[in-house]
Amino acid sequence: MLNQNFMITTQLVLCIRRILPKFYRLHRKGLLLLHSSPAMDDVKNVCVSSELSTADLDRPSVFIDKTPYTVVTEGKAEVLFPSTHDVFYNPVQEFNRDMSIGVIKSYLEACTQNTSKNSGIDVEKSEQEYGGKQKPKARVTVLEALAASGLRSVRYAKEIPCLTCITANDFSYQAVESIKRNIKHNKVEETVVPSKEEAAILMYQHRSPEKRFHIIDLDPYGSPAPFLDSAVQALCDGGLLMVTCTDMAILCGNSSETCRAKYGAVSLKMKSGHEMALRIVLQSIESHANRYGRYIVPVLSLSADFYVRVFVKIYSSPSMVKQSTSKLAMVYLCTGCETYNLQPLGKCIQKEKCFKFSPGDGPPVDRLCSHCQHRHQVGGPIWAANLHDKDFVLTMLQKVQNEEHLYGTGKRMIGILSVILEELEDCPLYYTLDRLCGVVHCTMPSMVQFRSAILNAGYQVSLSHTNRTSIKTNAPASILWDIIRTWTMQNSVKRKLEEGSPAKIILDKKPRQDANPSSRQQNLLRFQINPEPHWGPKARARTSLWSEKQIKKQQKKQGKRTKIRNDSFDSLKKYPCKRFKTGECGFGEQCRYSHNLEEEEEAEGKNENYLTQI
Repeated sequence: MLNQNFMITTQLVLCIRRILPKFYRLHRKGLLLLHSSPAMDDVKNVCVSSELSTADLDRPSVFIDKTPYTVVTEGKAEVLFPSTHDVFYNPVQEFNRDMSIGVIKSYLEACTQNTSKNSGIDVEKSEQEYGGKQKPKARVTVLEALAASGLRSVRYAKEIPCLTCITANDFSYQAVESIKRNIKHNKVEETVVPSKEEAAILMYQHRSPEKRFHIIDLDPYGSPAPFLDSAVQALCDGGLLMVTCTDMAILCGNSSETCRAKYGAVSLKMKSGHEMALRIVLQSIESHANRYGRYIVPVLSLSADFYVRVFVKIYSSPSMVKQSTSKLAMVYLCTGCETYNLQPLGKCIQKEKCFKFSPGDGPPVDRLCSHCQHRHQVGGPIWAANLHDKDFVLTMLQKVQNEEHLYGTGKRMIGILSVILEELEDCPLYYTLDRLCGVVHCTMPSMVQFRSAILNAGYQVSLSHTNRTSIKTNAPASILWDIIRTWTMQNSVKRKLEEGSPAKIILDKKPRQDANPSSRQQNLLRFQINPEPHWGPKARARTSLWSEKQIKKQQKKQGKRTKIRNDSFDSLKKYPCKRFKTGECGFGEQCRYSHNLEEEEEAEGKNENYLTQI
C-alpha cells in the first residue's frame, strides 16, 4: 500500500514539473486560456476538482496586467518602463538621441534643398506645401534595428516632421511588448510600426531598391559588427546610416586581435585612441560598402562618454570605390616616445578627366624611431580622410542654436559642434600635451604657450573634441620635440634620466641648427652699437664763422621745455591744497600745492580787508 501511494505521489510531482513551465510561458504571453492548451488538458486530468462544471472550463479567464511601471519623459516622448527592468534603458544616452535627432533634421533639410538623384530622398518641384519648402515625394522610411524600449523611435516620430514610417525592431519578446505599449501610450500608431525580427535578417529582406530604407539607426549593446554588412545593403542611394559602438576597450587597443576580428583593423594603445576608434569604425563600414560597389561620406563623427557615434551617407559608384584605397592608412607608433606616422595604402593621382591609382610608398619610418631609437608598432588600416562634413556641421549648429530649448542636452550639443568646426582637416590623430611632457619628465607649459609656439613656427594647430589637452597639428613631430627641448632649457628637468630612455635620447639632441644661424654662433658683429652719445645724422654743413656760438646756443636751449614745465609746477606752491585742508591729501611734501594753512589764512584776511574798503 505504501509503495502504491509513493508511486502515485511521484507521478503527480513529475506531471506538475512538466506543466508549470507551460503555465509560465502562457502567463507571460497573456494567453492563459483554459480550453485551448494541451497543458490545460493535463491540468484538468490531474488537478481540476469535480466541482468545476463544463461551462466553467469553457469560459476563458481574464488576464489583468498588474506590472508596476516607471514613467520616463525625454524630449516630447513619455515612455513606460517596467520596474523589473526587463527592457534596457540608459539615461546617459540622451545626448546620443538628441544628436541623432539634430542630424536627421539637418539631413532631411539638405535633401529637400538638393533636387539631384544623390540627395537620398525624392522631392517634388512644387513648393506650395510643406512650409514653403520642397515636399518629399516618396515615403521617408526609418529603421531602428535594435529598438529595445522604442524610446528613440517614439522621439523620432514626435520631434521630426515628414517621417512617414518608422520601423522599431527588436528580437526580444519583452522589448517588442514594451515598444507596443509605448507606441500606444504616445499615440504614434500611424508612424511607428513594431517589429519582432532578427536585425540582420530584417535588413537583408530589404536589399531590393524598392524596399530600402532612407535612414538606418544601429545602436547595439556592444559591437555593431554583425549588422554592418546588411545595413550597407538596406540603405537607399544617398541614405543616412547612424552607428554606435560601445566596445571602446577593443577599439582603443586593449584587445587588438579582437578588434581585427570584428572590424578588420588592428587597434593601438595611444593617447589619440578615441579618434583612432572613430577611424577604425569608418574603415570597417567603408570595407563592407565597397563589396557591393558602394562607398561612404562621413557627415559627423564624434566620441562622447563611453561610446563613439558616426553618421555617414551611403552612395553607389564603382568608380568612386576605387578611390577608397587612398583614403586608408597604416599607423606606425613608436613604443618609446609615442610618435606616430601614417602610411597611405594607395595613391590616387588625377590626370585631366581620369584618375590613376597605384599602391602606396613605404614604410615612412626606419626600423627604429628617429627621435628616441625605440621600435615601432603597426596598426590599422584606419580611415585617413575627413571625419566630418564642415558645411553640414555648420548648418546643424545654426539649427540647434535656434532650437536649443527642444533638446535636453542643447548646451552640450552646441559646444561639441563648435569644437568640431575648429578641428583641422586632413590631420589624422593627435598628440596630447601632458603625454609629450610626460615622456621627458618635465613640467607642462600652458596650452596657449605651446599652441603659440606651433603657430609662430608657421604651422596650424587645433583641439580635438575627444580630448581637452589634444594637439592636432600639421607640424612634423620634430618641430614638437624641438619646442619641448627649448621648454626644458628654460625649465630644467629635476629627475635623473636613465641611459637609453626616450627622455634621455630626446633631450640630448640639440635644437635644430637653423634655429641658431651660423652668424650668431660665431658671435659676429651683426648689429652696430651706437659709438657715441647723440649719435646720428648731423646738421648740414655751414660756412658761418659763428659755428661755435651756434653750438653754445644749442647747449643753452637744451632742456628748455623741461625747465619751463618745472617752473610752472613750482608756481603752484602759492596756492593752498584743498585736499590737505580736508585731510584727504596723500602726497605729503611731494604735493604740488601748498600745505601751509597760515599763509592761506593771511591771504583770506587780506581779501576781506580789501572787500571792506570797497
